[in-house]
Amino acid sequence: MTDAWVITDGAAGNQRQALALAQALGVRARTLTLVPRPPWSWLAPRLTLGSRLAWPAATRVALAPPWPALAIGCGRDAALATRLLRHLSAGACRSVQILDPRAPVRHWDLLIAPRHDELEGSNVLRPIGSLHPVDAAWLAAGREAHAAFAALPRPRLALLLGGPRRGVALDAAWIAALIASLRARLAQDGGSVLLCASRRTPPALVAGVGDALAGVPGVRWRGAQDGPNPYPGLLAWADRVIVSPDSVNMLSEAAATGVPVHTLTRTPLPRRLARFHAALRAGGWLADIDADSAAPAQPLRETAAIAAEVAHRLGFDLPHGAP
Repeated sequence: MTDAWVITDGAAGNQRQALALAQALGVRARTLTLVPRPPWSWLAPRLTLGSRLAWPAATRVALAPPWPALAIGCGRDAALATRLLRHLSAGACRSVQILDPRAPVRHWDLLIAPRHDELEGSNVLRPIGSLHPVDAAWLAAGREAHAAFAALPRPRLALLLGGPRRGVALDAAWIAALIASLRARLAQDGGSVLLCASRRTPPALVAGVGDALAGVPGVRWRGAQDGPNPYPGLLAWADRVIVSPDSVNMLSEAAATGVPVHTLTRTPLPRRLARFHAALRAGGWLADIDADSAAPAQPLRETAAIAAEVAHRLGFDLPHGAP
């Protein structure tokens, strides 16, 4: 089995993508959280002068032989480490970097960047969305782990809430529009709501939606105070999913379920995010929040195919039974 280092800055979304690829490749993964300090953090991964000093001494101990056969990084902070490992190991460690590192692509063996990033290069793989573990087996495990959700009235509507980001303001007007659409759909369809907020979800959004769902059966998860995160169960048991427009990861994972997925946009999205939304809509994986859309012809599941291409290009063997 191939040894690999999975390197991120600790952000949940970055870890999820890197670990999903590692799992699909069937490698023996060691997880490292590496956050460079200034000035390297300001210019990562472009600034490499003295980069062995980019991390505290206790962290640098981890960047030592024996080198793994593969390093998988996600995010610009990790890109500094994956670029450096390629040099330190004299090419023995192959580097795969997820997301646009904002540096010349020649510094990595392979890069994986979603199409809306418009990154070009012969060593660039371009899925539509983000990498993730959601497939038939993952959904079956989610149903088994949260079997009690089967008793909730159908249709079960999963509501996944992210938070504001640059160019996407989930403000009072957006919250009011979301609540109005939720009420209209519940009045039309009935059923239950499975709500999952993130660490970025504004308290006003959680409170407003919570008030609107008073008396509606379902699940409400707003944070650790509500117990373990039921996210896999929400996606596994949902008949329909509504996702806030900000999160490429959540939209990608919702599109992998095979059920109708909706979002609410009230103002133009930033260009890269708008391109991603457009690709999902063109493929039948995303619709407006009030649309009465059907399930897509095929769920959007790209991780296995990307892993197969990575293995092919780098000469690694996939685990038995993988594509």
